[in-house]
Amino acid sequence: MKQQISFSQYVKEEIAEVYSLKSNKDKPLLAAYLRINASLILKEKKTNMVLSTENAKIAKLIYSKIKEYYGDDVHLSFVQTFKKKMMFKIIVGAISEDIIKDLDISFLEGKISKDMVKNDEMISAYLAGAFLACGSINSPATSNYHFEMSFHSENYAKWMLHLFSRYSGAHIEPKLSKRRDKAIIYVKKSQQIADFLTLIGAFNSRMDFENIRIERDFNNSENRLFNIDAANMKKISQTGENQVKEIKYIDEHLGIKNIHNEKQRLLCELRLENDSASLNELAALMSERLATPITKSNINHLFRSLHQLYLRLAQ
Repeated sequence: MKQQISFSQYVKEEIAEVYSLKSNKDKPLLAAYLRINASLILKEKKTNMVLSTENAKIAKLIYSKIKEYYGDDVHLSFVQTFKKKMMFKIIVGAISEDIIKDLDISFLEGKISKDMVKNDEMISAYLAGAFLACGSINSPATSNYHFEMSFHSENYAKWMLHLFSRYSGAHIEPKLSKRRDKAIIYVKKSQQIADFLTLIGAFNSRMDFENIRIERDFNNSENRLFNIDAANMKKISQTGENQVKEIKYIDEHLGIKNIHNEKQRLLCELRLENDSASLNELAALMSERLATPITKSNINHLFRSLHQLYLRLAQ
């Protein structure tokens, strides 16, 4: 984990990286982020939106997704605040009304559209978007485990509580409280916080959280090590899925057989045949096929090269 940023920012930057590729979970994430973060302004009798964040990676993610799905009537700028911090602003023009309609965002009623949270996958994305907009998690290095999300609308906070109860992949039970003019939903149980990190796709953050918890509470290490293994397996699975998706894209737009590098070509075939294999397992398979030692580092380098090829083709 980067030491110069808070644990909350570390988690958010991981989420931004996880969602950088286009997926069917983009719109639930956008719906939550815009519902919480957007300020509406009336310009030439049209509703526009302004979004603000101090995190460059979040700004880039939200700006890119809006532009990708809804066109070019969106602008990204930044200013330096009096505290010498950078504030990024995303200004969405006349397409704002189309976006609000498409994502079925209700700013007045404080409800969550059923179309945005039809299943666990969409609920996960919606909660990830909400966390990007208004969430925080204390560093696990402290003795005070605490996760919260802060909302202006108590009704919306209650809808968010209901969303947690609908998610079948984990048992997380936030509580509701008020702090001045805000409605806060929060969790203080460390296991539930760790499960939330997995829920929103922050697997590296989950592992960091678990590792520090183990150091703090060695007596419970056996159960927590099991959780880390589960997070590792899920991370390997997700990495494999992303690699398969990119390789299939390369095959459709270039053709695996047209890749000049023999090792890259063979790795594509092996990954498609073994979508859940670890890098070490793929190294062993390739070593056997080529009759020469191939290391995990070699495999990692080849995947980076294939990822760059995918990015060039996707432009």
